[in-house]
Amino acid sequence: MIADPAPNTMTRPYRGLSVQETDVPLTEADLVPFLLGREVYRRTDYLVFRNGEDSAVVAVRKASAEPLFSPVVEARVLAGPDEVVSISSPETDVGNATALARAALAHATPNARAYVVQGRYEHVNFIWEPAPMRIRVTEVIPPEPPKLFAMAEQVVAFDEDLPPIDLVPDLVDIRELTAGHPAKAYLLPCRGSGVQVAGELAFLDTRPSQRLDWLMVGCERSVQFHRHFYGDEPPRVDICPRKTRDLTTPTLAKCCLLERGVEFEAASAVVPWGSNLDEIRLALRRLTGVDAPEQLAVC
Repeated sequence: MIADPAPNTMTRPYRGLSVQETDVPLTEADLVPFLLGREVYRRTDYLVFRNGEDSAVVAVRKASAEPLFSPVVEARVLAGPDEVVSISSPETDVGNATALARAALAHATPNARAYVVQGRYEHVNFIWEPAPMRIRVTEVIPPEPPKLFAMAEQVVAFDEDLPPIDLVPDLVDIRELTAGHPAKAYLLPCRGSGVQVAGELAFLDTRPSQRLDWLMVGCERSVQFHRHFYGDEPPRVDICPRKTRDLTTPTLAKCCLLERGVEFEAASAVVPWGSNLDEIRLALRRLTGVDAPEQLAVC
């Protein structure tokens, strides 16, 4: 017997879904006999039947996937009209799980199990019981928007193997840190942040000619630079997510001591400060279980 799909099930690619207009009543008793023995395309695993304003989602099993068309040998109505929500969302890429889940959850309805979305280019897909995986993205601000979060969104938008993901920004705000640690002077890692704080401000990447009595807001690599430049270690507010955040929940973070590749720790993935999209993609694929540990080349 055809079982219920797992949450977040969708067709990948969406040619696995056939959409049909019909005057057949959208019930198990009517649709199953209608389908048994009928030919379907070899890539078709699911069908959406539309009868007027109502829709039903049906799963099928074919005699073979070898010929171009093959007869249906088993069919099951997964969701009838009372469990299907039909959505028109022209901006949605229905081949992308996160985009599909977002469109579905924007129209979340009690008792609904299947969401059928007509999206960009009028392509159609469905998602079953959408339940995005929550991944925290820890990043230092400013600058804003946070770069790691923006790059993670880029990856989620183009990697169609990923399940639905809910990226949650977890922001370490330098302005709040300095406000909570009053000092006459502050030393920040670099000018790129564009931050403004109360007090004299210097940036380590400019290698200030004079060593002031400052409070450093930075990480271990900043301490190493300071030791090299001035021969000592200043008082410091640590911004390293590995030390300031719980990494036992799914988290994407950056580390200044990592120069290339990805490191995995507990339920988290750590990428370099200068990470690229490939590294972030690798991290998200591992966090979501798309890639198993043995499949990954971890530096």
